[in-house]
Amino acid sequence: MRYQVAIRYGILRNVENAFTQISDLRKGDKVVMRSSRGVEFGVALSPPQELDDDAVVSNMGEVLHKITEEEEKKQKEIEEETIPSEYNFCQERIKEHKLPMKLASVEHLFGSKKIIFYFLAKGRIDFRELVKDLAKMYKSRIEMKQIGVRDEAKLLAEYEHCGRELCCRTFLRNLEPVTMKMAKNQKATLDPSKISGRCGRLMCCLRYEDEAYEEMKHTLPKKGTLIVTTKGVGEVVDYDILQQKVTMETKDKKLVVVTKKEILEQVSGARTGMAKGCGSACDHG
Repeated sequence: MRYQVAIRYGILRNVENAFTQISDLRKGDKVVMRSSRGVEFGVALSPPQELDDDAVVSNMGEVLHKITEEEEKKQKEIEEETIPSEYNFCQERIKEHKLPMKLASVEHLFGSKKIIFYFLAKGRIDFRELVKDLAKMYKSRIEMKQIGVRDEAKLLAEYEHCGRELCCRTFLRNLEPVTMKMAKNQKATLDPSKISGRCGRLMCCLRYEDEAYEEMKHTLPKKGTLIVTTKGVGEVVDYDILQQKVTMETKDKKLVVVTKKEILEQVSGARTGMAKGCGSACDHG
């Protein structure tokens, strides 16, 4: 019998579904898995769910077994002793070669002579001599992986302004683009210090309600639309998506707030149409 389970693994805390034949896995169990990168440690995020016999698992990782005490002890030694030493050595060589790059972290794959060095840089870096130094020192396969500021926060930061652990470290599978339009739709402050996350980019949580705001926005008349309401006729100059209200400017320059239910008719055209005659529409006012 095969099962599917959500696993978080790797230093970048990747989350993906993997298949397994272990039926008694529980959320929080530490496991050894085979991912696209090789064999490595992971943590189960969900209980196993039974897979259909014809389910395709060729593109999925595989949970091999629960971690043993010996494996966990060995990994702890690597994290507490080996990795800090490798980090310091790499830092020294970066300075020696005068490379314009910032070392972020180091990762070992379980049971593999492969060391991954994560770094930040503004452009392409010729690190061939650095790799030679590292390979000579550690007799291992060396991989240099360039990351961005969002990945750096995912690696090094812990808590966000809200007091909770960063979403990218806990459950987000992909770091999707976040735009200023999302903040404007939600009437959030546009102060960068208040809507930026630990990475310095717009907070990922601005995406969570954006789809709902977009749907609600399309139920309201656009700015510049001439509307007929129970409170008169006017041109839409602003709207409140969440409260489903619009602010209209009447012919005598007054600003009037009306709810969506108070809108009787929408008329194409803007301010010029109000002066020349909105025809029968004005009679409703």
